[in-house]
Amino acid sequence: MFHKEGQRIIITTFLLVAVTVLLANQFITIPWLQMSVQILALVILILILQFFRNPTRKPAKSFDDILAPVDGKVVVIEEVEENEYFKDKRIQVSIFMSPVNVHVTRYAASGQIKFSKYHPGKYLVAWHPKASEENERTTVVINTPKFGDVLYRQIAGALARRIVNYAEVGESVQQGDDAGFIKFGSRVDLFLPLDAAITVKLNQKVIGAKTCIATTRIKKENED
Repeated sequence: MFHKEGQRIIITTFLLVAVTVLLANQFITIPWLQMSVQILALVILILILQFFRNPTRKPAKSFDDILAPVDGKVVVIEEVEENEYFKDKRIQVSIFMSPVNVHVTRYAASGQIKFSKYHPGKYLVAWHPKASEENERTTVVINTPKFGDVLYRQIAGALARRIVNYAEVGESVQQGDDAGFIKFGSRVDLFLPLDAAITVKLNQKVIGAKTCIATTRIKKENED
């Protein structure tokens, strides 16, 4: 299954690859050069298919858990001042996506969209400390039953040139459903309440709609 944002690109690439293979077979008479051009065209097609894939995920939905919004590696876990929406301290968990990761963004929790805003910006590398505030990005806030307001931010990186965001203020969303896409990019930041029990570690690889990022269960157990 492929992401709908990439279907047109996939079709166009497939047609171009098919034409390239046929033209190489027709007009290039040097065997090794003909083979090289055809292999290169097929490699490009495979890379495009890899990038725009959208595997089906069926999460075990729970109001007590925040699930990873994307596939990638946890690169930040720290207490920060979130200045755009909350204007107070939150726990930031950032997930970096390499070019080989699935780049679909999924809703980390079920709830109602309270805020959704696009910001044009720079294209600093995704791990740059100022990328969260200066790069092209979208900010979305979901009001959830157990965690209250949860903010996530899609951030473009050095290669990304377009962020797709489906979240619209007022709509109800379900944990694990598609929330958007970052073309050839880069990072998603989560901003969680200070009392959220973080269940991942730095440099841990996570899977969107599957890996638990934070939970209220540990807090419940400590209260019992």
